[in-house]
Amino acid sequence: MRKRSGFGWLQLGIGVLLILAGILTLFNPRPTLTGLIILYGILAVIMGAADILFFIRTERYTGFAPVISLISGILSVTTGIMLLVYTEAGILILSILFPVWFITHCISRLSHLNSIRFIAGVSIYYFTMIVNIIGLVLALLMLFNPLLSLTAIGIIAAIYLILLGIDSIALSLSDMGL
Repeated sequence: MRKRSGFGWLQLGIGVLLILAGILTLFNPRPTLTGLIILYGILAVIMGAADILFFIRTERYTGFAPVISLISGILSVTTGIMLLVYTEAGILILSILFPVWFITHCISRLSHLNSIRFIAGVSIYYFTMIVNIIGLVLALLMLFNPLLSLTAIGIIAAIYLILLGIDSIALSLSDMGL
């Protein structure tokens, strides 16, 4: 009996997490999106504060500092506060960035199809190909119709996360995970 590699266990864990995230998003799409926007806002404020502190410390110790760090910090803090105060605007921005992420992820997965067919087999190859082609079509629909993206982003994201989870679990249980 062959032992499972670290890849198999990692893919299995990722798959389970993706399915759980998809189910959570499917049943609560609005709070999930709002939570993401709030998380991004908090991260932007923290990163902006770090840039401003970097500018202050560098200025104090060297007598000059990269002004771009100060400008970047101010813009990050401002953006973070905007996301925290106006979560609706953050959701609008996410409705454009989410399809871009879908497109890049699907293209990446499609570029690995030859390896998947060779290692995991033909059935996993076709499943991965179909899931990622569906992802590309959905992403293009959301990109060219932001209203669709805004209204359906939670449901589309949930379904796609569940499909990605199933794909990851199938990869982990295939020969790629051995």
